[in-house]
Amino acid sequence: MKIAILSDIHDQIPRLRAALKKLSGVEALLCCGDLCSPFIMKELGQGFTGPLHIVFGNNDGDLYRLTETSKAFPQIRLHGEFVELTLGGKRIAINHFDHLGRALAAGSHYDVVCFGHNHQFEVTRVANTLLINPGEIFGGLTGHSTFVLYDTATDRADRVDIE
Repeated sequence: MKIAILSDIHDQIPRLRAALKKLSGVEALLCCGDLCSPFIMKELGQGFTGPLHIVFGNNDGDLYRLTETSKAFPQIRLHGEFVELTLGGKRIAINHFDHLGRALAAGSHYDVVCFGHNHQFEVTRVANTLLINPGEIFGGLTGHSTFVLYDTATDRADRVDIE
């Protein structure tokens, strides 16, 4: 199963649209928070028709309107601040915060742990757990707009840069 993982959009519509155009063949999309405004939820819902799992971050301030906007898109699943899923036979945990992601990975309960928050791209292994921070769609803090394509069959996570 091919999964796209992104985080820290921070209202950057052009970069989000560019990322969504690169999702050919992707079967699920995971978002690790900091969409920011409700109009980003609409962009996600219109731009990706497969299952879309979202956790909230610390900059998702208007949770009511984000939630209301998501209701127009049956493929969107909002999970609060944390979710554990099984996709493609892999046990996956998703949250926004790096310190929580690292703690979850250290527990070796999951095959994959995804997080964002610090905007720093990272794909590492902690024992048997693949730890993934897709970096930022925003691009304003690191100068790089990135996300990850993860293949559950090969257990490979590849960085995708957005021009």
